[in-house]
Amino acid sequence: MSEQPSQSLDAVRIGVVSISDRASTGVYEDKGLPALQDWLGQAVCNPVTWVPRLIADERALIAATLRELVDEQGCDLVLTTGGTGPAPRDVTPEATLDVADKELPGFGEQMRQISLRFVPTAILSRQTAVVRGRALILNLPGQPKSIAETLAGLRDAEGRSLVPGIFAAVPYCIDLIGGPYIETRAEVCAAFRPKSAIRAPQA
Repeated sequence: MSEQPSQSLDAVRIGVVSISDRASTGVYEDKGLPALQDWLGQAVCNPVTWVPRLIADERALIAATLRELVDEQGCDLVLTTGGTGPAPRDVTPEATLDVADKELPGFGEQMRQISLRFVPTAILSRQTAVVRGRALILNLPGQPKSIAETLAGLRDAEGRSLVPGIFAAVPYCIDLIGGPYIETRAEVCAAFRPKSAIRAPQA
């Protein structure tokens, strides 16, 4: 697949939300938004319109931002980073469930499986995923390295997959909820679809 997005592919609107009290007030530089856009920009072949938000750890604000990105901005996919631990200010999963039509707990289960390869405290993470309308909303970890690992999965020294990343399931999920057909670069993340759901290559 070409490194440049093909204009024959569906356009995709992706909301990226970094949730941090300190980064949102300028105490330190936000690294969540660059990490999300860098990985997704490498993985997704489609032309992407980014809709970024940097906000504080406030449940009502997070929920309002997710509604705005889906209902007003028309995002097909929204990814959040931060606020998924057990601390009192970690309320991203609660806010995400506040706006959900359906929960997809398998995404969070797989993210924890990946992170447990590195740290036992991964069991404290509470990431989840939900559907709102025709959009998929995913909660991701807060660290750039963990963001890439959970999206891409883990490979051995020969490049063989050890643990599948969650993004492999995202394009087909978006197909099923009525969103655009997303294609990925296999060397970054090979999307999985049943054979009956694969489109013929477009000229």
